[in-house]
Amino acid sequence: MPHDDLPPPRPPAAAAPGLFAEDTSLESTRLGEILRKETVGGIVLVIAAVVAVVWANSPLSGAYFALRDFEFGPAALGLHLSVGEWAADGLLAIFFFLVGLELKREFVAGELRRISKAIVPVAAAFGGVIVPALIFTAINAADPEAVRGWAIPTATDIAFAVAVLAIVGSRLPAALRIFLLTLAVVDDLIAIGIIAFVYTSAIEVLPLVLAIVPLAAYVFLTQRFRRFFGLHPAANWFILLPVAVSVWGLIHASGVHATVAGVLLGFAVPVIRSQASGGPGTGPGLSEVFEHRFRPISTGFAVPVFAFFSAGVAFGGLDGLRTALSSPVTIGIIAALVLGKPIGILATTWITTRITRAELDRTITWIDLTGVALLGGIGFTVSLLVAELSYGLGSAHDDDAKVAILIASVVAAGLATAVLRPRNRRYKHQDA
Repeated sequence: MPHDDLPPPRPPAAAAPGLFAEDTSLESTRLGEILRKETVGGIVLVIAAVVAVVWANSPLSGAYFALRDFEFGPAALGLHLSVGEWAADGLLAIFFFLVGLELKREFVAGELRRISKAIVPVAAAFGGVIVPALIFTAINAADPEAVRGWAIPTATDIAFAVAVLAIVGSRLPAALRIFLLTLAVVDDLIAIGIIAFVYTSAIEVLPLVLAIVPLAAYVFLTQRFRRFFGLHPAANWFILLPVAVSVWGLIHASGVHATVAGVLLGFAVPVIRSQASGGPGTGPGLSEVFEHRFRPISTGFAVPVFAFFSAGVAFGGLDGLRTALSSPVTIGIIAALVLGKPIGILATTWITTRITRAELDRTITWIDLTGVALLGGIGFTVSLLVAELSYGLGSAHDDDAKVAILIASVVAAGLATAVLRPRNRRYKHQDA
């Protein structure tokens, strides 16, 4: 079980391993790669959001909203969308494609393949969804329209949270970072389910059925890609990309949010366990190739562009900001993210380790877990998307929700930094 405050001495080699202790060196190497990628992506994400807020509240705000609301695309195919909608439905599908790849990897060769190792962070993720939803619902119960946003504070932004962790917690135990990544991956899986089943008001059956055809073709081609394409991905794009776009377009036409197509396509890509776990193999699998090629597009372009067009909220001066801060939607989201997330994560972790035989790694302390739980309150990318799905882009509740998401994410990051930075110094001193 985790101890309380002081970092424990490093366990001897013969000690029984705790949760996440196995394959630590391999996971640490992979974690370092993710941190390097996501740190840059998180910084770019924050810059894009700040530029959007400043522009939306400047004398040139009209140009920002005109750009966001400019529509283009083939109307005959139901794709005459605004720039903001293209960012949310199109570009964000790339982000969810990578989420699908990561989920598949975790289920096949990562921490989620063993229930005994995954039970604590999985339970913590569910607790971090349920408690914020209950807090938001309780605060907004009197307004049926406002309560539609109950899912807004349930998601954790992986890029933002991992970026903060990488900046302030370079010496924290690897097991703690793996806990955060596993929790965030499961959190995204829950968010995907909510988007697919809660925010789909009407389904067109024909496009959804037709989407099965290109999806099946995509599955077949990706499973047989070595035989057809070898290890040279140049030919892949001419065949796989049009098939993937067809899946996306048909799912969009069906009424299901198009980002779900990204997840399905990510899940369809094969993961070879021996390669994913560092074992012998014939080279990188298609999952690794796709992640290597699409990760920079997602973190450096797709997600920042979405944040740019989603985070731009006109406060209307100090009076407008005060009005937004007094809204039950704003109060509910801030309370749910800043308080509900860490309470849900910590309480569920404590309960799970008490009623099951699962044990956290000996290097993890409760104060470290508190810092990570506070990072769970950084709900940015998916929270902004759910706000738009709940209330409609540009509505009063949507603006209030986005103000709350921005404030809560900054506050959660600040509180997590206040907890983890001193802990990082302690571990640094201990390792010296």
